[in-house]
Amino acid sequence: MNNKKGSIIQTVIGAVLLIAGIALCVNTYVVKGNKAYAFSLLVAIIGVVVLISGICGIFSKKEKKAIEAKVIAQAALCAALCYVGATFIKIDIPVGTERTMFHFGNVFCVLAALLIGGPWGGLAGAVGMTVSDLTTAYVTSAPKTFLLKLCIGLIVGFVAHKLFHLSKEHSAKYVTVATIVSSACGMIFNIFADPIVGYFYKSYLLGVPQDLAKALAKMGAITTTVNAVIAVVVATIIYLALRPVMKKTGMLREL
Repeated sequence: MNNKKGSIIQTVIGAVLLIAGIALCVNTYVVKGNKAYAFSLLVAIIGVVVLISGICGIFSKKEKKAIEAKVIAQAALCAALCYVGATFIKIDIPVGTERTMFHFGNVFCVLAALLIGGPWGGLAGAVGMTVSDLTTAYVTSAPKTFLLKLCIGLIVGFVAHKLFHLSKEHSAKYVTVATIVSSACGMIFNIFADPIVGYFYKSYLLGVPQDLAKALAKMGAITTTVNAVIAVVVATIIYLALRPVMKKTGMLREL
Protein backbone atom coordinates (compact mmCIF):
# COMPACT_ATOMS: atom_id res chain seq x y z
CA MET A 1 0.00 0.00 0.00
CA ASN A 2 2.82 2.39 0.89
CA ASN A 3 4.48 1.54 -2.41
CA LYS A 4 1.29 2.50 -4.28
CA LYS A 5 1.03 5.83 -2.44
CA GLY A 6 4.67 6.55 -3.16
CA SER A 7 4.12 5.74 -6.86
CA ILE A 8 1.10 8.09 -7.02
CA ILE A 9 3.13 10.91 -5.45
CA GLN A 10 5.98 10.15 -7.87
CA THR A 11 3.54 10.27 -10.81
CA VAL A 12 2.15 13.64 -9.73
CA ILE A 13 5.67 15.08 -9.27
CA GLY A 14 6.69 13.74 -12.68
CA ALA A 15 3.61 15.25 -14.35
CA VAL A 16 4.24 18.64 -12.73
CA LEU A 17 7.90 18.62 -13.82
CA LEU A 18 6.96 17.57 -17.35
CA ILE A 19 4.29 20.28 -17.74
CA ALA A 20 6.59 22.92 -16.23
CA GLY A 21 9.44 21.83 -18.49
CA ILE A 22 7.28 21.95 -21.63
CA ALA A 23 5.90 25.38 -20.71
CA LEU A 24 9.42 26.69 -20.11
CA CYS A 25 10.63 25.11 -23.36
CA VAL A 26 8.01 26.97 -25.39
CA ASN A 27 8.82 30.27 -23.67
CA THR A 28 12.62 29.98 -23.78
CA TYR A 29 12.72 28.74 -27.39
CA VAL A 30 10.70 31.76 -28.53
CA VAL A 31 13.28 34.10 -27.03
CA LYS A 32 16.14 31.92 -28.36
CA GLY A 33 17.75 31.47 -24.95
CA ASN A 34 19.76 28.31 -25.50
CA LYS A 35 20.97 27.90 -21.91
CA ALA A 36 17.48 28.48 -20.53
CA TYR A 37 16.05 26.19 -23.23
CA ALA A 38 18.54 23.45 -22.32
CA PHE A 39 17.58 23.74 -18.65
CA SER A 40 13.88 23.61 -19.56
CA LEU A 41 14.42 20.45 -21.61
CA LEU A 42 16.32 18.88 -18.75
CA VAL A 43 13.39 19.59 -16.40
CA ALA A 44 10.96 18.06 -18.91
CA ILE A 45 13.16 14.96 -19.37
CA ILE A 46 13.46 14.42 -15.60
CA GLY A 47 9.68 14.77 -15.46
CA VAL A 48 9.21 12.07 -18.12
CA VAL A 49 11.52 9.64 -16.31
CA VAL A 50 9.84 10.24 -12.92
CA LEU A 51 6.36 10.04 -14.50
CA ILE A 52 7.06 6.73 -16.27
CA SER A 53 8.56 5.25 -13.11
CA GLY A 54 5.55 6.34 -11.07
CA ILE A 55 3.01 4.97 -13.55
CA CYS A 56 4.83 1.64 -13.71
CA GLY A 57 4.76 1.50 -9.90
CA ILE A 58 1.00 2.17 -9.78
CA PHE A 59 0.09 -0.59 -12.23
CA SER A 60 2.69 -3.10 -11.10
CA LYS A 61 1.15 -6.12 -9.38
CA LYS A 62 4.44 -7.27 -7.92
CA GLU A 63 6.10 -5.99 -4.77
CA LYS A 64 8.79 -3.46 -5.66
CA LYS A 65 12.27 -4.92 -5.40
CA ALA A 66 15.36 -2.93 -4.55
CA ILE A 67 17.31 -2.03 -7.68
CA GLU A 68 20.75 -3.58 -7.64
CA ALA A 69 23.60 -1.12 -7.37
CA LYS A 70 25.43 -2.83 -10.23
CA VAL A 71 22.48 -2.23 -12.59
CA ILE A 72 22.45 1.47 -11.75
CA ALA A 73 26.23 1.61 -12.18
CA GLN A 74 26.03 -0.17 -15.56
CA ALA A 75 23.23 2.13 -16.72
CA ALA A 76 25.23 5.20 -15.67
CA LEU A 77 28.32 3.88 -17.47
CA CYS A 78 26.29 3.19 -20.64
CA ALA A 79 24.76 6.68 -20.46
CA ALA A 80 28.26 8.16 -20.21
CA LEU A 81 29.40 6.07 -23.20
CA CYS A 82 26.36 7.22 -25.21
CA TYR A 83 27.28 10.81 -24.37
CA VAL A 84 30.90 10.29 -25.47
CA GLY A 85 29.86 8.46 -28.64
CA ALA A 86 27.44 11.22 -29.68
CA THR A 87 29.59 14.17 -28.58
CA PHE A 88 33.14 13.24 -29.52
CA ILE A 89 33.05 10.29 -31.94
CA LYS A 90 31.12 12.05 -34.68
CA ILE A 91 31.29 13.90 -38.00
CA ASP A 92 28.94 16.89 -38.41
CA ILE A 93 27.16 17.38 -41.77
CA PRO A 94 25.79 20.94 -42.29
CA VAL A 95 22.41 21.17 -44.07
CA GLY A 96 21.58 24.85 -44.59
CA THR A 97 21.24 26.42 -41.15
CA GLU A 98 20.68 22.99 -39.59
CA ARG A 99 22.93 19.93 -39.33
CA THR A 100 22.99 16.16 -38.96
CA MET A 101 25.86 13.81 -38.12
CA PHE A 102 27.52 10.42 -38.29
CA HIS A 103 28.16 9.25 -34.71
CA PHE A 104 28.77 6.28 -32.38
CA GLY A 105 26.06 7.12 -29.83
CA ASN A 106 23.66 4.46 -31.11
CA VAL A 107 26.35 1.81 -30.66
CA PHE A 108 26.25 2.19 -26.89
CA CYS A 109 22.47 2.64 -26.79
CA VAL A 110 22.05 -0.78 -28.44
CA LEU A 111 24.80 -2.29 -26.30
CA ALA A 112 23.12 -1.00 -23.13
CA ALA A 113 19.83 -2.68 -24.07
CA LEU A 114 21.64 -5.96 -24.79
CA LEU A 115 23.51 -5.88 -21.48
CA ILE A 116 20.99 -4.52 -18.97
CA GLY A 117 17.60 -4.78 -20.69
CA GLY A 118 15.29 -2.52 -22.66
CA PRO A 119 14.00 -0.08 -20.02
CA TRP A 120 17.39 0.61 -18.39
CA GLY A 121 19.24 0.47 -21.72
CA GLY A 122 16.73 2.78 -23.36
CA LEU A 123 16.94 5.27 -20.51
CA ALA A 124 20.75 5.13 -20.59
CA GLY A 125 20.76 5.90 -24.32
CA ALA A 126 18.05 8.54 -24.02
CA VAL A 127 19.69 10.37 -21.11
CA GLY A 128 23.26 10.11 -22.43
CA MET A 129 22.49 11.31 -25.95
CA THR A 130 20.00 13.94 -24.81
CA VAL A 131 22.63 15.45 -22.51
CA SER A 132 24.94 15.44 -25.55
CA ASP A 133 22.36 17.43 -27.51
CA LEU A 134 21.86 19.85 -24.63
CA THR A 135 25.58 20.61 -24.45
CA THR A 136 26.21 20.96 -28.20
CA ALA A 137 24.69 22.69 -31.22
CA TYR A 138 21.90 20.08 -31.35
CA VAL A 139 20.08 21.49 -28.33
CA THR A 140 16.74 21.89 -30.16
CA SER A 141 16.80 18.19 -31.14
CA ALA A 142 16.95 16.99 -27.52
CA PRO A 143 13.23 16.03 -27.10
CA LYS A 144 13.27 14.02 -30.33
CA THR A 145 16.52 12.34 -29.31
CA PHE A 146 15.15 11.33 -25.90
CA LEU A 147 12.03 9.74 -27.41
CA LEU A 148 13.76 7.88 -30.23
CA LYS A 149 16.69 6.53 -28.19
CA LEU A 150 14.31 5.33 -25.48
CA CYS A 151 12.32 3.49 -28.17
CA ILE A 152 15.50 1.96 -29.64
CA GLY A 153 16.45 0.55 -26.23
CA LEU A 154 12.97 -0.81 -25.57
CA ILE A 155 12.79 -2.52 -28.97
CA VAL A 156 16.28 -4.04 -28.78
CA GLY A 157 15.69 -5.15 -25.19
CA PHE A 158 12.28 -6.68 -25.98
CA VAL A 159 13.55 -8.69 -28.95
CA ALA A 160 16.77 -9.76 -27.19
CA HIS A 161 15.37 -10.70 -23.78
CA LYS A 162 11.66 -11.41 -24.26
CA LEU A 163 11.83 -13.22 -27.60
CA PHE A 164 15.36 -14.68 -27.67
CA HIS A 165 16.00 -14.81 -23.88
CA LEU A 166 19.55 -13.73 -24.66
CA SER A 167 20.83 -13.69 -21.08
CA LYS A 168 20.16 -17.44 -20.67
CA GLU A 169 22.55 -20.22 -21.70
CA HIS A 170 22.68 -20.75 -25.47
CA SER A 171 25.08 -21.90 -28.16
CA ALA A 172 27.54 -19.38 -29.59
CA LYS A 173 25.72 -19.41 -32.94
CA TYR A 174 22.35 -18.74 -31.29
CA VAL A 175 23.75 -15.83 -29.26
CA THR A 176 25.37 -14.30 -32.35
CA VAL A 177 22.19 -14.52 -34.45
CA ALA A 178 20.01 -13.24 -31.59
CA THR A 179 22.35 -10.29 -30.98
CA ILE A 180 22.42 -9.29 -34.65
CA VAL A 181 18.64 -9.62 -35.10
CA SER A 182 17.85 -7.72 -31.88
CA SER A 183 20.25 -4.90 -32.76
CA ALA A 184 18.91 -4.74 -36.32
CA CYS A 185 15.30 -4.46 -35.13
CA GLY A 186 16.09 -1.37 -33.08
CA MET A 187 18.10 0.20 -35.88
CA ILE A 188 15.50 -0.53 -38.58
CA PHE A 189 12.98 1.30 -36.42
CA ASN A 190 15.38 4.25 -36.15
CA ILE A 191 16.08 4.34 -39.91
CA PHE A 192 12.40 5.03 -40.58
CA ALA A 193 11.43 6.93 -37.42
CA ASP A 194 14.34 9.38 -37.19
CA PRO A 195 13.83 11.23 -40.53
CA ILE A 196 10.03 11.08 -40.32
CA VAL A 197 9.79 12.30 -36.72
CA GLY A 198 12.60 14.77 -37.43
CA TYR A 199 10.73 16.28 -40.39
CA PHE A 200 7.49 16.87 -38.49
CA TYR A 201 9.32 18.00 -35.36
CA LYS A 202 11.48 20.55 -37.21
CA SER A 203 8.76 21.74 -39.56
CA TYR A 204 5.69 21.93 -37.33
CA LEU A 205 7.07 22.38 -33.82
CA LEU A 206 10.23 24.41 -34.43
CA GLY A 207 8.99 26.31 -37.49
CA VAL A 208 11.86 25.31 -39.79
CA PRO A 209 10.94 26.03 -43.48
CA GLN A 210 9.52 22.89 -45.13
CA ASP A 211 12.11 22.82 -47.93
CA LEU A 212 14.92 22.86 -45.39
CA ALA A 213 13.12 20.31 -43.21
CA LYS A 214 12.75 17.99 -46.24
CA ALA A 215 16.42 18.38 -47.16
CA LEU A 216 17.40 17.69 -43.57
CA ALA A 217 15.15 14.59 -43.48
CA LYS A 218 16.70 13.24 -46.70
CA MET A 219 20.24 13.80 -45.47
CA GLY A 220 19.21 12.48 -42.07
CA ALA A 221 17.95 9.26 -43.69
CA ILE A 222 21.43 8.69 -45.15
CA THR A 223 23.32 9.41 -41.92
CA THR A 224 20.81 7.38 -39.89
CA THR A 225 21.27 4.36 -42.16
CA VAL A 226 25.05 4.56 -41.90
CA ASN A 227 24.80 5.03 -38.12
CA ALA A 228 22.48 2.00 -37.96
CA VAL A 229 24.91 -0.29 -39.80
CA ILE A 230 27.78 0.89 -37.58
CA ALA A 231 25.66 0.34 -34.45
CA VAL A 232 24.64 -3.22 -35.38
CA VAL A 233 28.18 -4.29 -36.31
CA VAL A 234 30.10 -2.62 -33.47
CA ALA A 235 27.52 -3.32 -30.72
CA THR A 236 27.40 -6.99 -31.74
CA ILE A 237 31.20 -7.31 -31.66
CA ILE A 238 31.47 -5.62 -28.25
CA TYR A 239 28.57 -7.59 -26.75
CA LEU A 240 29.94 -10.94 -27.95
CA ALA A 241 33.32 -10.03 -26.46
CA LEU A 242 31.90 -8.83 -23.12
CA ARG A 243 29.22 -11.50 -22.62
CA PRO A 244 31.39 -14.47 -21.56
CA VAL A 245 33.54 -12.30 -19.28
CA MET A 246 30.56 -10.66 -17.59
CA LYS A 247 28.79 -14.00 -17.24
CA LYS A 248 31.85 -15.55 -15.62
CA THR A 249 32.21 -12.69 -13.13
CA GLY A 250 28.47 -12.53 -12.35
CA MET A 251 28.07 -9.05 -13.87
CA LEU A 252 25.72 -10.08 -16.68
CA ARG A 253 22.14 -9.28 -15.74
CA GLU A 254 19.72 -12.21 -16.13
CA LEU A 255 16.44 -11.08 -17.66
